[in-house]
Amino acid sequence: MSDDDWFERALRERDDGETDADDADPDESEQRDDGETDGSPGSDAVANPADEPSEDTPENGTGGVGEPLSFEDGDPLDGDDAPFDGDDDPFSTDFATAFENAPMPDAGGGLGGEQSGDEFGFGPGPGESEPPSFDDEELDSDIDRIDIGIEGLDDMILGGVPERSLMVTIGSAGTGKTTFGLQFLRKALEDGDSGVYITLEESRERILDTADEKGWDFSKHESEGRLAVVDLDPVEMANSLSSIRNDLPRLVEEFGADRLVLDSVSLLEMMYDHPSKRRSEVFNFTRSLKDAGVTTMLTSEADQSNPYVSRHGIVEYLSDAVFVLQYVRNDDFRETRLAIEIQKIRDANHSRETKPYELTNEGISVYQQANIF
Repeated sequence: MSDDDWFERALRERDDGETDADDADPDESEQRDDGETDGSPGSDAVANPADEPSEDTPENGTGGVGEPLSFEDGDPLDGDDAPFDGDDDPFSTDFATAFENAPMPDAGGGLGGEQSGDEFGFGPGPGESEPPSFDDEELDSDIDRIDIGIEGLDDMILGGVPERSLMVTIGSAGTGKTTFGLQFLRKALEDGDSGVYITLEESRERILDTADEKGWDFSKHESEGRLAVVDLDPVEMANSLSSIRNDLPRLVEEFGADRLVLDSVSLLEMMYDHPSKRRSEVFNFTRSLKDAGVTTMLTSEADQSNPYVSRHGIVEYLSDAVFVLQYVRNDDFRETRLAIEIQKIRDANHSRETKPYELTNEGISVYQQANIF
C-alpha cells in the first residue's frame, strides 16, 4: 500500500487506538466502536441476538456481541481481570440503597464515619457550640464600604455597603423614597464629601426647601460647592438621554461627587413604550453611572400589584442593592405601618427581616429591634 493511503488508514482507527489497516482485508467491512459490524447500505450484515453470535462476531475479545470487554488483543477480561465483577458494578445498586449506605456529614461539613450533630446529622450535638450565624458576621474583604446614613438600617447591613454600588429604593407613593435619597446624600455631606441630586419629579427649589426644613442645610452645602441639585424634565431627559449618558461620567468626575441620587427612574422608564427599548436605555444609563465611579441611589415606584418589585421590573436586576419600602396593614385596618426590607446587597451580609420604620420631620428611623406583626 502506498504512502498516499495514510488518510484512508487513519479513518479506520478506533477509539481504543487500534488499527488493522496493515493486516485487514481491504474488502472487510469496518467495525464500529462497539465492535458491531457496520450495517451500511448495501451490506449483507444484519444484527444478531446476543445469544446467537454470528460468524461475523469478533473472536479476539475486542468487545463484540456476546464477548466480555477487553483492553488488549486476544485477552478477554473475565474473573478477577474484569473491570466490574458482580457486586462491583456501580450501576447494580439503586439510589435508595446507595443513599442509605452513604457516610453521614460530620460537624465540620466533611464526610465522617460517625454521625455528629443533632438527630438529623445537622447542627451541634450534645456539648457542641452553635456555629455563628452568617448574618451575624461581617464579610471579611478589602472592599471600601460606606453607611447609608439611616439610623437602624445601617445596623442591618453588617460592614456597610460597598462603595461605587448602584442601589435602588422601591416603594409606593408616600413611603418616603425621596426622603431616603436626601438622607443618603446628607450622610456624605456631613462626612465632608460631595453629592449630586437629580430630580425628575420636583423643582430644584422644592428639594432644597424640603431638606432645609429637616435641618440638613442643603442650601448651605450647595453654596459651598459640595452639592448640586439638578431638576430635569423627564421628556427632555429621554430625548437627550444619549448626550446625558455620555456627559454624566465626566461631569461627576469634574464635580468630584462621591454620591448621586436619581429620583425617580420610573419616570424615565415611562418614556419608552417598547419593553426592549426601555430595558436597553435603562441598562445603558445605569452602566454609565457605574462607569462614573460614584455610589448611586435610584428611587423607583413599586408595581401596583406587587410592592416587592419595581413598576417595570428592570432596575432591581441591574442594581447591586435593593431596599423595599411598603405599607403593612393589620387585619382590622385600624393602623397602617411602614416597613423596610433589604432584598439584596452584593458583597455584604445583611439582615433579611422586615423591620418597621418611622417617617418624621427628622427623616427616616428604622426600629431594628422591633418586629412587624
